Amino acid sequence: MSKTPVTCEIRYRIDESRMAEFEVYASTWVALIERHGGTHHGYFVPREKPEGVGTSFPGVGEEGAGDIAVALFTFPDEVAYRRYRHALGTDPDGVAANARYAADPPFVSYERIFLQPLARTD
Repeated sequence: MSKTPVTCEIRYRIDESRMAEFEVYASTWVALIERHGGTHHGYFVPREKPEGVGTSFPGVGEEGAGDIAVALFTFPDEVAYRRYRHALGTDPDGVAANARYAADPPFVSYERIFLQPLARTD
C-alpha cells in the first residue's frame, strides 16, 4: 500500500435550483472527512469569470461548463483513507448522510479521481 497522500477530486454536475441543499451536503461531508483524519480543501462552485479575461491559450483552451462544482480532500496515506471509508459505515452521521443522499442527491451526477502531486524539480 502506498504511503503517499491520497487526494480526491470530485466533480459534481449541479442543479442550480438545489444549491441550498448542495451547501448542506457539502458541510456534512467536510465535517465527516475532517472528523476521520482527512483535510478538506473545500467545495468550489461556479462564479462569473472576471470581466475581459480570456483563455491563456486561444485555440486550445475553452471556458468550462457553468454547472460544475468541485470538492478536494486529502488523507495522509492509503491506510488513513481506508480507515475513513470503513468508519463511515459505523459513524451515525456517515450512515445518515449516505442514506439521505443516496435516494435523492442534491446534484445530477459526479465523477471522482484520485490525484498525487508531481515530483518537484527545483
